[in-house]
Amino acid sequence: MDVRKGGLILRVLLAIGFATVCQAAPVPRDKPIIFDHENLPEFARSFDRLFQQELARANVPGGAYAIVKGDKIISIRGYGVREMGGSAPVDEHTVFRLASVSKTFAAGLSMKLVQEHKFSLEDHLVAYMPEFRFKTDHLADQVQLKHLLSHSAGVMPNAYDNMLEANVPLPKIVTSFNKVDPMCDPGQCYGYQNVLYGLIGPVIEKTTLHTYEDLINDRIFKPLDMENASVGFDGYMHSKNRATPHVRTRKGWLKSRVKPAYYEVLPAAGVNASVSDMASWLMAQLGHRPDVLPPQVLNSLQEKRIRTKKELRRRDWRRYLKDAYYGLGWRIYQFGKEQLIYHGGWVAGFRADVAFSPKRDVGLVILLNAESNVINKLSTRFWSEMMKDPI
Repeated sequence: MDVRKGGLILRVLLAIGFATVCQAAPVPRDKPIIFDHENLPEFARSFDRLFQQELARANVPGGAYAIVKGDKIISIRGYGVREMGGSAPVDEHTVFRLASVSKTFAAGLSMKLVQEHKFSLEDHLVAYMPEFRFKTDHLADQVQLKHLLSHSAGVMPNAYDNMLEANVPLPKIVTSFNKVDPMCDPGQCYGYQNVLYGLIGPVIEKTTLHTYEDLINDRIFKPLDMENASVGFDGYMHSKNRATPHVRTRKGWLKSRVKPAYYEVLPAAGVNASVSDMASWLMAQLGHRPDVLPPQVLNSLQEKRIRTKKELRRRDWRRYLKDAYYGLGWRIYQFGKEQLIYHGGWVAGFRADVAFSPKRDVGLVILLNAESNVINKLSTRFWSEMMKDPI
C-alpha cells in the first residue's frame, strides 16, 4: 500500500471513530486528572479530559488537539464552537491561524532547497536583497541566511513588527533597517524576529522562480495530504470550516476580525491549518516521511544554533526547562532530562503549540481560537506527565 494513501485512510478512520465523542458530557472543572503512564491510549484519554476541563475553566470558545505516536494518530479531537455565539462546532478539520508555528514550514522548505543546492545557509542576505542595509552600512554584509532562520542576525527583538501592524508593505520595511544597527555580530546573540525571518521568502522565490505559496503547497502540503492547510489571508478566508479569533476583554472573550498584517511575512506567520494537517506535519518531523523531510533536513532543523536563555523564564514552562536553544525554525528545549522540539504561535485571537519528542517518537499539537494562556498549562502538563515514564 502507498504510504501516503495508507496514512490518509488511517487518519480518516480515526477521525470517524472520534467524531461521535467530541460532544461528550463535560468533565467536572475541579476533578483531578490522573494519567496512566503505562498505556498510551489511556494516557491520551486522560489528556482529553484535561483538555475539556481546562478549556471550560478558561471559557475558551473552541480548540482542538492531536497526539501522534510514530506514524499513527493516537487521539484527535475538537471541542467548542468556531465562533462564540454560533453553533458550528470545532472539529479535527477546522482551520486555525498558526501564527509563528509557520516558521517551522519555512525552515523545512528552506532546508529541502539547500539539499537541492538552490542556495546555501552561508549565503549572505545582501546577495539576494542588496537593498537590505544597516545604519553602519557594511554590517549588513555579515548577515547570512542561517541567521534569519535562527533569529541570530543580531538585531533587536521583533524589529519593525510595529510597521507590519500598521500595514506597511514589506519592501518599505526592509529599507528601514538602514536606520538601526545590530546589537551584536550575527550568530552571537538571539533576537526573535518576524520581518527578518520573513525575508527568507524572497530568497526562496528568487532562487526557484516559484512563489512561496506554490512551493509550500507543492512540496509540503500536498505530499503530506494536508488537505485543509493554506498560506495567506485569502487561503484562510476561503476555508469554509475556519475558526474565528477571539480576544480577551473585561467582559470576557470577544470575537475579532482577522487582520492581514502578519500575512505580509508568509514564512514567519502565514500558514493556516487544522490539527489533522498538523498531525501529518508532526509525523514528518518525527522522521516517518523521509520522502518529504529526509534525515539530513531533520538533523539540520534540530541542530542547536543559538542559546535562548529568556525562554527559561516562561510562565508554566520555567519549572521544567533546564536549557533552551533555537535551531532552524524550531525551539530546542531541555525539558527535564529530555530534549523537546517545540514552537508556539500567537497572533490576535489565536494560539498554537506544537511539540515533539524524537526520543519517545511522540508529538502533540494544540490549536485555540482565543488568546488564552491555558495552552501553556496543557502543553506542560502533557509533556511533564509523558516524561515521568522513563525509557
